[in-house]
Amino acid sequence: MNKKLLLISLTAASLCLLLILCVVFLTNSDLNNKKPSDPPPVTTAGDANKAKEVYTDSKSFLKDENFLDAEQPSLVPKEENKKKDVKLIVSSVTKDIRVTIVDKYGKKVEGVPFYVDIEDVGEYKDLDMDGYLYIAGIKPGNYDVTLVENDNYQCDEKINIEVFETVQYSALEDIKYSIVQEKDINVEEEDTRQNEVYKDDTENTKITKSGDGVEVGIDVSAWQKDIDWEKVKAAGVEFAILRCGYRGSKTGALVEDSYFYKNLTGAKEAGVEVGVYFFTQAITETEAVEEASMVLALVGDTELEYPIFIDTENTNGRADDIDKNTRTAVCDAFCKTIEKAGKKAGIYASRSWFNNKLNDDKLSDHYRWVAEYASTTAYKKRYEMWQYTSSGSIDGIKGRVDLDISYLDK
Repeated sequence: MNKKLLLISLTAASLCLLLILCVVFLTNSDLNNKKPSDPPPVTTAGDANKAKEVYTDSKSFLKDENFLDAEQPSLVPKEENKKKDVKLIVSSVTKDIRVTIVDKYGKKVEGVPFYVDIEDVGEYKDLDMDGYLYIAGIKPGNYDVTLVENDNYQCDEKINIEVFETVQYSALEDIKYSIVQEKDINVEEEDTRQNEVYKDDTENTKITKSGDGVEVGIDVSAWQKDIDWEKVKAAGVEFAILRCGYRGSKTGALVEDSYFYKNLTGAKEAGVEVGVYFFTQAITETEAVEEASMVLALVGDTELEYPIFIDTENTNGRADDIDKNTRTAVCDAFCKTIEKAGKKAGIYASRSWFNNKLNDDKLSDHYRWVAEYASTTAYKKRYEMWQYTSSGSIDGIKGRVDLDISYLDK
């Protein structure tokens, strides 16, 4: 038993000694690996006096010129400007200013009660918060337009706009923000017509071609729904005048025809020549410029073989009661805006409408497309196209379709 205890004691002592030796070895190794440190600085008597002066003067910080320097970085983080940047698109037709507010992506900003300031005129509020303001009754001159900054949006840009006394027949680049889709309106109320075209028993409802320099075509819209353009082309149709849109009969909204692009693509691919028409409800020249601007925006760079027409007729709508001079000015303003953009323009109307509802002689600079449903038209003045029936039947189109003859020298 005593031998056993002695053996345990010796073992424990050996382990302790081994542990001590390891610690000593590691300590010496660490010391040997260290680089010699720099010698301590030599302190002179002058240095000691300066140090004594600094540490014994409790007001020494007041002698530091930079202690309260405003340029020193603040330890308090600055609050970031979280306002969103917007852009103003400003235009004018005559004695008016129109302002559209868009975000950095070019999308109109809605749901915000924006204020805009017009220099020397005043501030105006976007009451319906649709991102668009129209200010009428502005005197001719140059104006700076700015956005009044609010809690969420800012615009540092100042836009200068010139306002004219007379109508400017220039396309409005911001018109695209005013175009609505048929799915967003009441089509039955907005897309109305009651075309009073002379008609007699000699009306021809078949495709007719009567000589060299004459082409036969159709005019179509969403009313015709889906069209098989290959069949239409095979049936002998050489051109098509496509409705791109209309102004609402009740509200005056600018509405895109829901089949326009489909018809444009189909007709082009089938080799059918194309023109365009817009169904007007404009009651002022300014509205006519808007309508023409919409057409130009929708057509874009597409090449058209036929003119762009304004369609004016009885509709039981907002434009029925305007007088002859106003209606003539509307058609003229539409055509001049189209022509200023480098495209051909004309007027569609019935023979009766040309003779009684328009000052026809004032529109002689534009193409005429007359409607009369008989074996020939009794219209006595120059015209380039004739719509000879609204009851045509043609392969590729379900239901009735308008048929036309063109004498255009393209």
